[in-house]
Amino acid sequence: MIGNKSVLLACILAFAGLSSSAVLAQQKTPPPPAVTVVTLEAQDVTLRADMPGRVVAYGVAEVRPQVSGIIVERLFEEGARVKKGDPLYRIDKAVYAATVQQAKAVVAQAEAALTAADKDLKRAKQLLEREVASQQVVDDATAERDAAQAGLLLAKAQLLSAEINLDYTTISAPLSGIVGRTLTTQGALVTAQQAEPLAVIRQIDKVYVDVAASTSDILRYNRSKLAHPSSDDTGGLDPKVTLTLADGTTYDQTGTMRAAEPQIDPQTGVAVLRLEFPNPEQLLLPGLYVKAHLPVELAKNVVLAPQQGISRDRRGQPTALIVNDENIVEPRTLTVRGTQGSDWIVSDGLKAGDRLIVAGFQKIAPGATVTPQEQSAPDTVAQN
Repeated sequence: MIGNKSVLLACILAFAGLSSSAVLAQQKTPPPPAVTVVTLEAQDVTLRADMPGRVVAYGVAEVRPQVSGIIVERLFEEGARVKKGDPLYRIDKAVYAATVQQAKAVVAQAEAALTAADKDLKRAKQLLEREVASQQVVDDATAERDAAQAGLLLAKAQLLSAEINLDYTTISAPLSGIVGRTLTTQGALVTAQQAEPLAVIRQIDKVYVDVAASTSDILRYNRSKLAHPSSDDTGGLDPKVTLTLADGTTYDQTGTMRAAEPQIDPQTGVAVLRLEFPNPEQLLLPGLYVKAHLPVELAKNVVLAPQQGISRDRRGQPTALIVNDENIVEPRTLTVRGTQGSDWIVSDGLKAGDRLIVAGFQKIAPGATVTPQEQSAPDTVAQN
């Protein structure tokens, strides 16, 4: 009896030892490490190219005198905004006012001569009816009347010319915009149609940006339009254009393409494209260097992969780690087409539905089992 109790006690102790060992072994086995993943989606993305460019004023007018004379007054503040028709300079008008008065006197003489010629013609016709004068007299009177009419028209044209020249003594703004510094002074002698402008007015509420597009970018753009025809002739591309300024900041307005030279310069191998941008705060000034980001190609069925999930191997190839359906880490070698905001544009190596690891790389390796935790992909801003 005592022997049976001893055997039973030994069994109980042995089972307790095995259970405690299993518990300790289970406690020593760590759970799979947690990683943060982003589930990728396929989409069509507009690829963009960087092109250097210069800002050009939307409109430029060089203010020049149309009559000669002495500048007697400047009527604007340098750097101010002017409207079309605003007076800018005044030229001494004494001579031109006298010319107008002389022209008016000539008109009065011509009108008097016409009145006399009309009376002579009427009298000649009356004498012809009475058979006192011949037809020749009437013809001569008619010719005199016609000459007097022509003389009056000439005198009125000379008066109009004199009045125009008098108006030109006030030099007005030919367009609305910002007027620069004055290039002449009060008391200076100016001549009609002189080569040197008195001032320059520039319209910069909206501006042009002229960029140089390479041959390869032009070919990419044309091929994309042929491969993806659309009703608006954009080839399905996002037509918006963005700018990076000289200090590295992004301009807060988007532009559109307005014109393109239909040729490639054989010496430089580039084509000039003209873009238009709103400039409500006059931040863009003519001559400013900028970098434009233009759409050149439509990438179909690509994925946007956050940059924090992409690395490069020793050969410089872009790589990524994903979590498969069994929660096992798999390596991938990628083909990238550029960037969009903070994402890589991946055309091969990743597909829709892949769970890309973007955080938690320290404790994992290919083949490891992990615990994935989803993270929303950040919003992106188109850029290349």
